[in-house]
Amino acid sequence: MTTFTHKAALLILLSISLVGCADKSLSAPITNHNPAKVSPLPTVIPSQSSTPIPSPAPKPTPSPVLTPAPSAAAKLVESPVPSAAPQSSATPNTAKAKPLPADRTPYSWYYMKKKTGQVPDFPKETKSFTHDQKAVWVGTGKKVYLTIDAGGPLIEVDLMLKSLKDNGVKANFFITGNNIKKNPDYLKRIVADGHFVANHTMTHTDFNDLTDDQIRKEVTDFEVLYKQIIGKDVGKYFRFPYGHYNAHNLSLVSGMGYTSVFWSTAMRDWEPRANGADDPYNDIMNNLHEGNVILMHQGAVENMQALDRICKEIKKRGFEFGLVTDLEPK
Repeated sequence: MTTFTHKAALLILLSISLVGCADKSLSAPITNHNPAKVSPLPTVIPSQSSTPIPSPAPKPTPSPVLTPAPSAAAKLVESPVPSAAPQSSATPNTAKAKPLPADRTPYSWYYMKKKTGQVPDFPKETKSFTHDQKAVWVGTGKKVYLTIDAGGPLIEVDLMLKSLKDNGVKANFFITGNNIKKNPDYLKRIVADGHFVANHTMTHTDFNDLTDDQIRKEVTDFEVLYKQIIGKDVGKYFRFPYGHYNAHNLSLVSGMGYTSVFWSTAMRDWEPRANGADDPYNDIMNNLHEGNVILMHQGAVENMQALDRICKEIKKRGFEFGLVTDLEPK
């Protein structure tokens, strides 16, 4: 019995030790797996945080967007009414309640293109121009009037003048006073080559934003500067900056002895041209018509690069180049 009891006790002790070892062996994998599951989570959560957890992330993005949007809108509302006090909602309402006088309604010149060879349609307000509101925008017959606005950068001057001279073309230049003040030799070269120079204001400011006195100063300051450089009076032809005008301002400029010159073909030459010099060439040729008054800007390099080709093709199609002084006010 003693031997049996002793053996039984040994068996019990042995089983207990085995169970303890089994617990330790199981606990180790559990401990090792838990960190393994936790460690990948940080790498997964960041990559998914932009998609599954948009609640925190999108909020920072929209909130800055929403904040500027109202402020930009507010500026747009305030800019047309600079005199309105931002604190008072009554002032803008009052301003809105007061319509502009009919002759102060702002216009922006445009034309409605037709098929190649056909004269475009023009703004309906031209039908209400009075005899005293002297303005031209298209002529008649196989003549083209090339007008070049120089209110921006004066680029490729040599190329421009060479292209005109090589083709025997006299152009009409609408130049700002600030440009000729900084570059008097530019003006002298144009006049020496026999081109016609007209008044494009002193600073190229939108006339719809100016008072009558400011408009008169813009026009007369150019006159004085031109005479100082050339020694003669500038021709009494005028172009509104940006083509922005109203009936009152048209009458005001006409009263100063000027004929305002608009256009019947233009290019989007203030934007990059995807096809380089081909774009201004096609703009003109696809809208070439009798009495065509062409507007191009010297500040677009593509225009200057296409000018020689344009002049040659216009002549090839049987047109002559004329000066705006030949145009009769409508």
